[in-house]
Amino acid sequence: MQHISVLKEDVQKYLDLKSGEVLVDTTLGLGGHSKDALEKIGEKGRLIAFEQDERNLEEAQRRLKAYEKQTVYIHDNFRHLKTRITGSGFDQVDAILFDLGLSSPHVDEEDRGFSFSKDGPLDMRFDPRAKLTAAEVINEYREEDLMKIFFEYGEEKMSRKIAGRIVERRADKLFSSTAELAEYIESVVPRKRSKKGSSSHPATRIFQALRIEVNDELGALSDALEQIINILRVGGRVVAISYHSLEDRMVKKFFKKLERPVATGENAIYSNFDDPIFESITKKPVIPSEKEIEENPRSRSAKLRAYIKVREP
Repeated sequence: MQHISVLKEDVQKYLDLKSGEVLVDTTLGLGGHSKDALEKIGEKGRLIAFEQDERNLEEAQRRLKAYEKQTVYIHDNFRHLKTRITGSGFDQVDAILFDLGLSSPHVDEEDRGFSFSKDGPLDMRFDPRAKLTAAEVINEYREEDLMKIFFEYGEEKMSRKIAGRIVERRADKLFSSTAELAEYIESVVPRKRSKKGSSSHPATRIFQALRIEVNDELGALSDALEQIINILRVGGRVVAISYHSLEDRMVKKFFKKLERPVATGENAIYSNFDDPIFESITKKPVIPSEKEIEENPRSRSAKLRAYIKVREP
């Protein structure tokens, strides 16, 4: 499995790990970022690694075998962050990494049904134990609900037209494969070429929307962000890499509230805002260099934001 960690050096820079610290990697993937982190925290440090995809977890464990005494593996969604971390014997941790989005195997293995570049079943589940699949969404959701997720999660301007045509088509024949769905969407909304001659497939946003819906990605991220406030110690760092504007906005908006928390109780008499709970350590999002994008095209949309906890709430 070919896998290149995105913004590799920047992640380690902003995690700023030291010997003996405890890191939570909420999306272990194949363990690229975690391997670098384990070398920094040393034998006395600990990695708590969340991964909901069993195949990724097994491969990461194989790659990180030399560090097994330092690592706690958790086969679960990071929305259960606090319960699983405290259940593993940790009250607070020193750093948390969110590397959101797809891992390389999700795109490369056609049987996972994430990509339309290779024909596969309409699945898109990060965790095969989950019940909802992309096929169920496409073939069973009401037209209004399809339109809503295409517009909200895919930011697709043609969501009404695409949803309507999908419902018409499935009345005769249900959709069963990624290529079938992508080809049909392209027949509804043909590609538009930019002035530079490049074009993106019209199914790209729809596939993003389906993946987010199937895995409740934004709901899981929202749940996890709320939990890190108490799990992270004062002085602890959070690094979040997002790959589309919905995730990036959610991260930015969440921490903005904690940089200027609304005053309560007696403090509200003197000021509208309390002292910051978190402070940003990246004044603007860090993005990949042209060289990195050339070497790893999947990094092109990545944005990294980092924050430090400065006081308890």
